[in-house]
Amino acid sequence: MAFFPDVAKIKYEGPDSKNPLAFRHYNPDEMVDGKSMKDHLRFAVCYWHTFRGTGSDPFGPGCAIRPWDDGSESVENAVKRARVAFEFMEKLGCPFYCFHDRDVAPEGKNLSETNKNLDAVVKALKEEQQRTGIQLLWGTANLFSNKRFVHGASTSCNADVFAYAGAQVKKALEVTKELGGVNYVFWGGREGYHNLYNTDLRREFDHLAKFLGMACDYAKKIGFTGQFLIEPKPKEPTTHQYDSDCAACMAFLRTYGLEKQFKFNVETNHATLAGHSMFHELTYASSYGMLGSIDANRGDELIGWDTDQFPTNLYTTMQTMLVVLNQGGLGSGGLNFDAKVRRESFEPIDLFHAHIGGMDTFAHGLKIAAAIKKDGVLKNFVKQRYATWDSGVGVEIEKGSANFETLEKYMLEKGEVAANTSGRQEYLENLVNRYFR
Repeated sequence: MAFFPDVAKIKYEGPDSKNPLAFRHYNPDEMVDGKSMKDHLRFAVCYWHTFRGTGSDPFGPGCAIRPWDDGSESVENAVKRARVAFEFMEKLGCPFYCFHDRDVAPEGKNLSETNKNLDAVVKALKEEQQRTGIQLLWGTANLFSNKRFVHGASTSCNADVFAYAGAQVKKALEVTKELGGVNYVFWGGREGYHNLYNTDLRREFDHLAKFLGMACDYAKKIGFTGQFLIEPKPKEPTTHQYDSDCAACMAFLRTYGLEKQFKFNVETNHATLAGHSMFHELTYASSYGMLGSIDANRGDELIGWDTDQFPTNLYTTMQTMLVVLNQGGLGSGGLNFDAKVRRESFEPIDLFHAHIGGMDTFAHGLKIAAAIKKDGVLKNFVKQRYATWDSGVGVEIEKGSANFETLEKYMLEKGEVAANTSGRQEYLENLVNRYFR
C-alpha cells in the first residue's frame, strides 16, 4: 500500500529547477572536497516531529492531517506508522532516521508490556531497514513525557524513578544495537531544576553521572560499540537544564571522568536558546574533539522558545559545514532534522517540502564551505593573526618553559609590546560573502 501515491522519488534537477518536489542543490553522488554529498551530510529524519507531531501548541490542539494514523496508541497503528515512515524516507532519499523509544511504540500497563510493544514494532522497523537500506543514526529513550518523570529521571528525588529510567535505557540500548544504530543520544529532558529551594544540586549531578556510567557499563556488556552523545540544552522544560551548553557539558564530563565515553549532539535551536550562535557551539565542541553529530534546525528570532523549524539560512548551514569539513567529517554522526513543519503547514505534502528545503540548504552550504576551505583564506588569516605564538616568546609560553620572571625580563629588555594589527572583521565578512553565488 502506498501512503504517498502522488509523490515519486525525489530527484536532483539542478539550481534552475522550478519543481517543488525536486532537489536544486542536493545531488547525493556529487563529489565535494573528496567525498560525496551523501557521505558528508548523512541526513536523518527524526521520527518524533515528522511522524508523531500533530502541530499542537500551547494555545491549541494539533491540526495535522495524517490519513494513515487512526489516533490510537495501539501496536497495530504503530507498525503501520513505521511503514509510512519508511515510504517517506525512501522517496525522500534520506539514508538515516532517529527515534525515541516512545515515538515508535506505545507504553503498556507495566514495563514488561511496554517492552513487548517495543519489540513488536522493532521487528517491523528491522524489516523496513532491510527492505530499503535506510539505517538508524541513533536511538534514545523518552525520559520526560510520562508523569513519572515530573521531577526528572536520573536526577529525580525519587529513587524508584531512577531505577525505572535505568530499565528503560537498558531496553533502548538493546533495540538500538539490534537495529544497527551507530550512536545513542542522551538528552536531559527534565534533568534540571525549577527552584533551588527544593533541590540538592550536587546530589542530582552525582546521580546523573552514576546513571551515565551505568549506561557505559551496560553498552560494553552487550557489545554496543556506537558513539554515546549528549545533547546540550539550556532551558525548557526546566528553568535550568544541567546540560545547558557544550561548555557546561564538558565541565560535567571532565569532573566525573566521562569525557572519553561521550561526544556532543549539537542542536541549532538549543545553541541560540543558550545565548550562543550555532557556529560558536560547533566550534567549541570541535576544538575539544567532542563534536559527534548535529540536530539540524533553527529557531525563530522573534520567539524565545524552542520552535524547531527547518533550516533555511545559508549562513548557518555554511558555517556548520565549515566546522564539519575542518574537523574531517562527523564520523558516525550525521545531520538529523530535529525539525517540525509549522502548525499552518498541516497537509502530508508539507513534510516533503520541508525536508527538501532543509536538505538543499545544507547541500548549498556545503558547497560554499568547501570553496572557502579550498581557498584557505580564513585559515591563512588566522595563522597570520597568531604568528607571534609561532616563534620566540610565544613558543616558550606554549611549551611551558616561560614563567613570570622570564616574561618580566623579556619585557624589560624589549620595552613595549609589538604593535597590534586590525582584526579585519568587516573585511572577512565581505570576503565570505563573495562565495555566496
